[in-house]
Amino acid sequence: MTINIITLGCSKNIVDSEVLAAQLQKQGHQLLFESAMRSDIVILNTCSFIGDAREESVDEILQQLERKHRGQVKKVYVVGCLAQRSKDELAEALPEVDGIFTFAELRNLVQKNDFQLLGTSERLLSTPKHYAYLKVSEGCDHQCSYCAIPLIRDRQVSKPIPLLVEEAHKLADEGVKEVMLIAQDLTYYGIDLTGKRELAPLMEALAEVRGIEWIRLHYAYPLNFPFEILDVMNRHPQYCHYLDIPIQHISDEILKSMRRGGSAAYIYDMVARIRETVPDIALRTTLISGYPTETREQHQELVEFVRKTRFDRLGVFTYSQEEDTPAFPLGDPIKASEKNRRQREIMRLQEKISQELNQAKVGKTFKVIIDNEEQDAYVGRTEYDSPDVDNCVLISKTKALTIGDFYQVRITEAGPYDLFGEVFS
Repeated sequence: MTINIITLGCSKNIVDSEVLAAQLQKQGHQLLFESAMRSDIVILNTCSFIGDAREESVDEILQQLERKHRGQVKKVYVVGCLAQRSKDELAEALPEVDGIFTFAELRNLVQKNDFQLLGTSERLLSTPKHYAYLKVSEGCDHQCSYCAIPLIRDRQVSKPIPLLVEEAHKLADEGVKEVMLIAQDLTYYGIDLTGKRELAPLMEALAEVRGIEWIRLHYAYPLNFPFEILDVMNRHPQYCHYLDIPIQHISDEILKSMRRGGSAAYIYDMVARIRETVPDIALRTTLISGYPTETREQHQELVEFVRKTRFDRLGVFTYSQEEDTPAFPLGDPIKASEKNRRQREIMRLQEKISQELNQAKVGKTFKVIIDNEEQDAYVGRTEYDSPDVDNCVLISKTKALTIGDFYQVRITEAGPYDLFGEVFS
């Protein structure tokens, strides 16, 4: 059969879809990753992280059911976080769905009793062939008050280093040149295996994989940050000087209510120490605006934190009340309009910061990987930018470039979220 897998949500879902696709392909099916393609079966890998993600997932299910009604697909299956969290509700509300599979039930979908998302290194890549995500663990041991991930994905389970190295070798053999290490909590990798953090040893092992030119780190939990990973980053040129470290808030009172641990003083010191150890590092973070107990004064404290810290990349989520989380009893007292106003205030400030940081790159030359080609320009990224979420470098078409190759690019202009340049020869 022809099976089309549509992935919603985060990069961890992308990897799950690729593992699932590899198993289905081994059974002789033809796999697609195109939302509008005709197929015998559509598998929707859904997200349920926050309200907007659930709404997007439900909208996509409804669109695919309409395509089924028109005869463009024969069956619609739902998997992923929404299926895990709300299977019964989905089945009742959308009886036209042909199958809803929790994570434990995926073995039924692939007809393999021992199937596990982390238990294999076989994947069918859905990303451009020159980059891929490498999921090093599943689940999370933290109990942040606002977060439903532990309810959906359960406790942390780390993938052993030898299996990850094997997977990285396979990716390199397929032509992958850039790998993003991802997990719900990257810096706690390995604690469930050995009782101690094993991210630094994993990084050392992956640095030996030939063919991978860039490796970058995503989703590093800030509390008890393992500074030894920065030494590994400095020792091995494959490691991009880039770190995604979601901080969420800076107010001591909010951090306590969020169950994040640490304090404003700790966070300021951590950021300073990271930048001292890796001076040119690009720091990406995410924040939450409108947490139930957030006062206007605490919001301004967060604004001032952004102003002082000058993150290279920053995103802001408005608070989403999630049932069964520790913060759920706090309610959702801040109006959506006010949450959005606070979010916009932070993002306007970040836009100004981003413009200033990008302007400082004009006249400099950077190593850039080419992701795709548009009508008027090639689209690439520096080591300081991750796919889909960060800045792009738009390169004038003065000469033919190859998708997936690296070039030295001189920056000629800068916007708040894009750079413009030309290949340096």
